[in-house]
Amino acid sequence: MNSAIAAELTALLGTRNVLTRPEDLALYEYDGSVDRARPEIVVFPDNTQDVVNIVKLAGKHDVPIVGRGAGTGLSGGALPRGGGIMIAFARMNRILEVDLENRRAIVQPGLVNFDLTRAVEASGFYFAPDPSSQKSCTIGGNVAENSGGPHTLAYGVTSNHVTGLTLVLPNGEVQRIGGKRSDAGGYDLCGLLVGSEGTLALVTEIIVKLSKKPEATRTLLAIFETVDDATETVADMTARAITPAACEMLDGWTLGAIEDYVHAGFPRDSGAVLLIEIEGIAEAVEEQAAAIDEVCRAHRARDVRTAKDNQERELLWKGRKTAFGALGRLAPANYVLDAVIPRSKLPQALRRVEEISRQTGLQIGNIFHAGDGNLHPLVLFDPREQEQYQRAVRASTDIVRYCVEIGGTLTGEHGVGMEKAELMTLMFSEADFALMRRVHHEFNPLTLLNPGKIFPMGKGCGETRIRTGSAHVPAAPSVNA
Repeated sequence: MNSAIAAELTALLGTRNVLTRPEDLALYEYDGSVDRARPEIVVFPDNTQDVVNIVKLAGKHDVPIVGRGAGTGLSGGALPRGGGIMIAFARMNRILEVDLENRRAIVQPGLVNFDLTRAVEASGFYFAPDPSSQKSCTIGGNVAENSGGPHTLAYGVTSNHVTGLTLVLPNGEVQRIGGKRSDAGGYDLCGLLVGSEGTLALVTEIIVKLSKKPEATRTLLAIFETVDDATETVADMTARAITPAACEMLDGWTLGAIEDYVHAGFPRDSGAVLLIEIEGIAEAVEEQAAAIDEVCRAHRARDVRTAKDNQERELLWKGRKTAFGALGRLAPANYVLDAVIPRSKLPQALRRVEEISRQTGLQIGNIFHAGDGNLHPLVLFDPREQEQYQRAVRASTDIVRYCVEIGGTLTGEHGVGMEKAELMTLMFSEADFALMRRVHHEFNPLTLLNPGKIFPMGKGCGETRIRTGSAHVPAAPSVNA
């Protein structure tokens, strides 16, 4: 990148907030996906005006921009495919306002997800979206990818908890959409921006809902001898219109890895477990727990345990949310997938995943949000071996294709990013892409923001703006999930 641009950015932000050395930039060339792309410069704004100044400078020099939160994303959404300037929001991490009366908070995008809950839990509130990485991922990143989590089943994804946004458009203009009201009427612009993966605007302030802690919570662990019995249980719960707050499934092989890592209390000799949580009024929780127990035992559950106290409950959830790290002890890398299927198709989908595992010769662990059919198979591989890496990519592609074939979708919460851009043609027609490009052009006409994302590269998209000489992409990238 032109040294004059770096000098201008340094003048704007100070030396501490501008990175240009290769050894510094290398830390920002990856996220939790299997792709890599290195920025040419990384900057750290402190407020909205800083972002405006950066964007205007980038526009003057015709340099692409990508925003980044904590880098925990799993689809390459925050990787600078076009090189250019990376805006890292890590230092824009403040809670600007807490309004308990209206159950709202205004936060900067770099605020860590769980830090918001910590700030309000003493008053009986929390922030409902709970990705497994919630102790490290940022709310801005959650907004970009429309992240979910185990409790999505009851509370929805990030878009269900965002009511207002402050945006910086590619020309440096600041716009505020929505507000503290849940439904302000007119077009749902927040719904359009949440999940747009930084391709339409940069978000610098977010108004989110705060949820009241439930009166009662019960956590159940249903233990099964086979994966089929566990998945059939979920399908039957759906058929009976039983909707817990969360319903997670882990297969037996994965449970062993978790127990070796955190000793969460999962059985080592089972084929699969369902981790089920129920929340609400005490009487309703008791009634629903009894109904779930009945369904589990009807499908040959060996046991249905109830966490005896909050400490045991937190340990079970620690096991679930550190599962990716547990599997990281078994192989140099793992490819974390994300696709959604109808819950009635869970048994056949898991059988197909097992078949793909045998065909590719790669171990695939299954940890996922069973309650809403959001699969997260983890393909273990060694990125140092190019042929093994290619098999891992092939396995992931085959799984996602199959999920779409049986009526599912490409992603539930990880986004499209670089990972699934070419697979978008499985679900969308040229007419669909044409409409999406029109929306994209209205916000980002020069494609300065996050180029090369969402749209398939092989379809003649004018918005890619990929400068092949500026992005650093190794032959066999690794993953830090």
